[in-house]
Amino acid sequence: MNPASIFDLSPSEKLQLVEDLWDDLAAAPESVPIHDWQKQELARRKANLLKNPASGLPWEEVKRKVRARYAR
Repeated sequence: MNPASIFDLSPSEKLQLVEDLWDDLAAAPESVPIHDWQKQELARRKANLLKNPASGLPWEEVKRKVRARYAR
């Protein structure tokens, strides 16, 4: 008997697996590697936001736009 593959899981089981993996990573964010280019991009974006606060959007606005775009 072959071991079950994650690809054989139902869609709901796959979503649960992804959620469990995400929760595990989120429990120890310091263990998730961040590349130098990612750090540089985050620093660039932060500097831009500090320099021009009006360039950012409130989180509620971002969620509203995403939901409207994807009709959820």
